[in-house]
Amino acid sequence: MSRRPNFGGMGGMNMQQMMKQAKKLQAQMAEEQENITAQEFTGKSADDMVVATFTGDRKLKDLKIDKEAIDPDDPDMLQDLVIDAVNKGLAQIDKATQASLGKYTKGLM
Repeated sequence: MSRRPNFGGMGGMNMQQMMKQAKKLQAQMAEEQENITAQEFTGKSADDMVVATFTGDRKLKDLKIDKEAIDPDDPDMLQDLVIDAVNKGLAQIDKATQASLGKYTKGLM
């Protein structure tokens, strides 16, 4: 007499429903990720002296540097402004991703 494994009361139909639901969830997540990728995100340094624009897939699309930020005697200031703008732009992407996809991963980690 062969015994079928017990999946906690889940029969074959329930497993099919779970797989269907998982595929639907995966499609929704992919669509939301595409929506994020299609957006632009902007990070700005102090006084908007440097503005970094990213696509949702974290690619730098544009970098604007105000001529006032270019001081040959203080290159460190320009470096700091660029770093600040880039980090703020990337943080915007992270925030949007968490807001959009976080509902799917809540409680998984």
